[in-house]
Amino acid sequence: MIDPALLGRRLHELRADRGLALAALARQAGVSVSMLSAIERGEKTPTIVVLSRIADGLGLSVSRLLADLETDRVIVRRAAEQDHVAEPGGWHRTVLTPVVPGVNFEWIRTTLPPGCDAGGFPAYAPGSHEFVAVEAGELCLGVGDAEYVLAAGDSVYFPADVGHSYANRGEHPCVYFVAALIMRPRVA
Repeated sequence: MIDPALLGRRLHELRADRGLALAALARQAGVSVSMLSAIERGEKTPTIVVLSRIADGLGLSVSRLLADLETDRVIVRRAAEQDHVAEPGGWHRTVLTPVVPGVNFEWIRTTLPPGCDAGGFPAYAPGSHEFVAVEAGELCLGVGDAEYVLAAGDSVYFPADVGHSYANRGEHPCVYFVAALIMRPRVA
């Protein structure tokens, strides 16, 4: 397991070594200043996507950023530590998985209220994958030019290197899970 305080100190040291102000790294990484500051203070544990953005902003791989920080091979993420995000339009997502060095995997639980369109998501890098399982309600999943209507108990896989979208056109809330392996191209 990675100690958030150790990660924060490491991130602060790497940023300082590069002569980057907090706002400069936040801009380069595409992460808010408040999020970056909370991570540096050890108050927040970033998702793998946020961690990958920070590593990109520093010109490092995630594994290099996290080198020598792992203290345990078993990583537990308690419910209180999960990232809960209320999105515009009334939908909600919870990132369930812990951050694992070098693994670009996330497991997310999403709730879409009736009539909610979560919008489109861009194509991820080649080699990206998504698995979706619907727990309740009805999900309209767009993959490229195709649309799939999934009911409770249905699941689907698609290569996530194509644009995709999620919507609930039904009269009841839709709850679904996404297991995503997202590859991100590295920047120099």
